[in-house]
Amino acid sequence: MQSYSCMIARSGFSLVELSIVLVILGLLTGGILSGQALIRAAEIRSVSAQTDRYIASLHSFRDKYFALPGDMANATAFWGAADPDPTTCGETVGTGTQTCNGNGNGTLNTGPERFRFWQHLSNAGLIEGTYTGVHGPNGAAHAVISTNVPPARAGQAGFAVSYTGSFTGSSTVYDGDYGHTFVIGRPTSNAGTNTPFLKPEEMWNLDIKLDDGRPAHGRARPYKASYHPNCATDDTPNADYALSETGLNCIIIVMTGV
Repeated sequence: MQSYSCMIARSGFSLVELSIVLVILGLLTGGILSGQALIRAAEIRSVSAQTDRYIASLHSFRDKYFALPGDMANATAFWGAADPDPTTCGETVGTGTQTCNGNGNGTLNTGPERFRFWQHLSNAGLIEGTYTGVHGPNGAAHAVISTNVPPARAGQAGFAVSYTGSFTGSSTVYDGDYGHTFVIGRPTSNAGTNTPFLKPEEMWNLDIKLDDGRPAHGRARPYKASYHPNCATDDTPNADYALSETGLNCIIIVMTGV
C-alpha cells in the first residue's frame, strides 16, 4: 500500500503588500481627520456669519417696529396674544404667532422678554425657525436649543440674548459697556447658553472675524480666565487667548450695538 504525504501551502501578505495596506490606511485616516477639521472650520465660520445676521435682524426689527423684539409693548396687536392676562402671558405658549407684550422700557431686563425676543424676530420674518417665547421646564432662564433659542451651527451650541449693561471689576466679564449681548455656547441644565463649546484657537479665530482678536477688548469677548479657565490667559486688559490649550474652554459674548 502506497502512502502519500500532503503538502499544505501557506500563504500570507508580503512585506510589500503590508506596506501598501498601511499606506492606504494612513491616507484614509489622514483624509478623515482633514475632513473633520475642514467641517469644524466651516462650522466656526458659519457662527460668525450667523451672529452678524442676527445683529442685522435686530436692527431691522427696531427700524420697522420702533421697539426691541421681546421688549415691544404692542406685539400682540400684530401677532395675537398667547394669554390675555399679562401676569401669566410670559409663561404661556401660544398658537401660531401668538405672543406677549414686553414692558417697552428699551431693555430686555425680564426673563420672558429674553425668550420672546426670538419669537418676535421670527414672527417678523427676520430669522428662520419658530420659537415658543417661553423658558424651558427647568427654570426662568432655561434655554432649550431650537425650542426657545436658535441653534448655533457648531458644537451643539445656541444663542441667548440679554441686557448685560456696564461692568467694572466684575468677577466674570472684562470691564466695558456691553449693552445687549448674544451669549453663544452650549446650554446648561437649568440656565442659559453658558457652557463652553470652543477651543481657545477657535475663539480667537471667531474674535478675529467679528472684532480684534483680543479677549478684553472690542465687541466679541470670552468670560474672564478666572471664571472660564484656559480660554484667556488672565483677567487683565492685556490678556491673550490661551492658544496652546486644546480643551473646549470658551463661550463667546457678542455686543449687538443696542
